[in-house]
Amino acid sequence: MKAAAALTVRRGAAGSLVVRSAPPVPVAAVLVLHGGRSEGLGPPPVVNLPALRMRPFAAAVTRALGRDVFVAEVRYRHRGWNGGRRDPARDVETALVRLREEAGQIPVVLVGHSMGGRAALSAARDPMVRGVVALAPWCPPGEPVDHLAGRAVYVLHDEADRITSARESWALVRRARTAGAEAVAIPMPTGGHAMLRGAAHWHRRTAELTAAALLPRD
Repeated sequence: MKAAAALTVRRGAAGSLVVRSAPPVPVAAVLVLHGGRSEGLGPPPVVNLPALRMRPFAAAVTRALGRDVFVAEVRYRHRGWNGGRRDPARDVETALVRLREEAGQIPVVLVGHSMGGRAALSAARDPMVRGVVALAPWCPPGEPVDHLAGRAVYVLHDEADRITSARESWALVRRARTAGAEAVAIPMPTGGHAMLRGAAHWHRRTAELTAAALLPRD
């Protein structure tokens, strides 16, 4: 793999990354995806609270997986999903291309919250993606799932969440399982949408499931 500086964030660049762990020769990678809005063509703010919320998740994953795994946070060009543009998912897809160019064809897990969960599920069609850990994701009815076949899909949601719907998350899990994904619905006892109450439990479960998704499969 090239020097970590080659993958550090570049403001305004598609699929730019903030690197949290960059081993010389990574055996796997985890990309962390923060939330956003349904609509918004402007860039995320400099002080980006959804991105800051994901830093403990990146730290927990880094501690759990050790020094041989590349861990980075994806930065988006636009704040919103923006309908058929699916801007964050496109940024994740670009990040995966850049990662493949730098590190080769290594297994990847996408960890995404809210809109970032939707982006993770959408971008999982890339052959490098071994699995998705979606945290309180935004899962509109009819979201495509056929491309998730053969992948591990873990969806964590507090059913008291008032921003995104746990019921829609569970429906996506059922459809993904029918499509051939190893999809699991994981109700969380607390945390709401921001995952602040019981935060340590969210961080720990995410790290455990990320590690599980990277295990070899038949």
